[in-house]
Amino acid sequence: MTAEPPEATAERVLDLVRARAGSAEAEVTVQTGTQALTRFANSFIHQNVAEDISHVLLRVAHDGRVAATSYDGPPTDDGLARLVDGVLEAARASRPDAEWPGIAPIVAGVDVHHWDQATADSSPDDRAGRVAAFVAAADGLETAGACETETIVTAFANTAGQRLHGRATTAALDGIVRTATADGSGRAASVRLADLDGGGIGWRAARKARDASDASDLEPGRYEVVLEPNAVADILQFLFVYGFNGRAIEEGRSFVRVGEPQFDTAITLREDPTDPAQAGLGFDVEGTPRLPLDLVRDGVTRGAIHTRRTAAAAGVESTGHAVEGGEGFGALPANPILEAGDRSVDDLIGQVDRGLLVTDFWYTRILDPRTQVVTGLTRNGVWLIQDGRVVRPVSNLRFTQSYLEALAPGAVRGIGADRALVPAGFGGIYLVPMLHLATWNFTGGARG
Repeated sequence: MTAEPPEATAERVLDLVRARAGSAEAEVTVQTGTQALTRFANSFIHQNVAEDISHVLLRVAHDGRVAATSYDGPPTDDGLARLVDGVLEAARASRPDAEWPGIAPIVAGVDVHHWDQATADSSPDDRAGRVAAFVAAADGLETAGACETETIVTAFANTAGQRLHGRATTAALDGIVRTATADGSGRAASVRLADLDGGGIGWRAARKARDASDASDLEPGRYEVVLEPNAVADILQFLFVYGFNGRAIEEGRSFVRVGEPQFDTAITLREDPTDPAQAGLGFDVEGTPRLPLDLVRDGVTRGAIHTRRTAAAAGVESTGHAVEGGEGFGALPANPILEAGDRSVDDLIGQVDRGLLVTDFWYTRILDPRTQVVTGLTRNGVWLIQDGRVVRPVSNLRFTQSYLEALAPGAVRGIGADRALVPAGFGGIYLVPMLHLATWNFTGGARG
């Protein structure tokens, strides 16, 4: 990894742009750091890899034409010159962009501290120790998974004078424990590797696997559900990407109606990178700070997330949710937080007359963005609850359910007091509790 600070690399890139096209607008994001992964299968570590990150993202607007490109590798003079020459050539070959909103003005950043030096300095032995504890806790059952850490230092600069700098560490352990007939999952993520208790995570996964073994079928139908955090994060991901996304609203594909009570009064959903339990950076690839933002407050829809382009179309300010390569998607979630409730796991289950405890959703696909109808499968453990007690494991089920309807007024019966940090799609990091919902539409077994 280069010893040059990312701020210095960003200034070199802007100097090259000015020298070649003095009137061009330009913005550059430079990332340095390390991604490291220890992977295990059949209860043995079989891979340990680490990658140094040296990434430069450049976007220019010249004579009304816009182009972007990126460069990976040591930021040599020749490499950066090729980067700048290539993006300017691409801009000249592009059609005029009448909707270009311009680059970000000078705005102060937000105070975000999601860095742990011990995690940044961690070794393969540190990750291997957590894997060993996970495997030992499975007590002879087959295990597989990975422990990973990421250390990122990021600098942003543009020709308007905006300058931002941030750094972040994240660590995650994600594993499976397997019996002859069932899998159980255990996961945790944090800014700090030290927070990951490999033995505790492995014990939970092993207990799930044993408790889910020899599952039997259940008739399809509508059931109450208690959803664990990963399933809750899946719901929120669809709500953000296809609903609260400014582009979806602009194109008429979204359910969002600001000011209306579209959710149960128990639901408060926000974006906030400053929350101490969150992770990541406090600004986006356009140089816009991510300020705390309410999307839903006490069930009432309050706002949306935006890039500079979608914000200009809506006549509002960007919320700092542009991501690299996301121009076609629009604004994408970064730090969603679903506010916790006051129920323990036992309390949530104890309220259920007849329903299901669900660990994960997977292979979920949107069917109708406006109504948020999604189809998918359960995974890694499903149990029947009767009269407030878990009575038996059931086979995986397919569902077809409106995620919006599942959180509608009167549909949320309880929210867990504890929250989990869940890295999810599109780079978002979700901080979410468990949910008890009044109804969920299961339409068949895993095969149809």
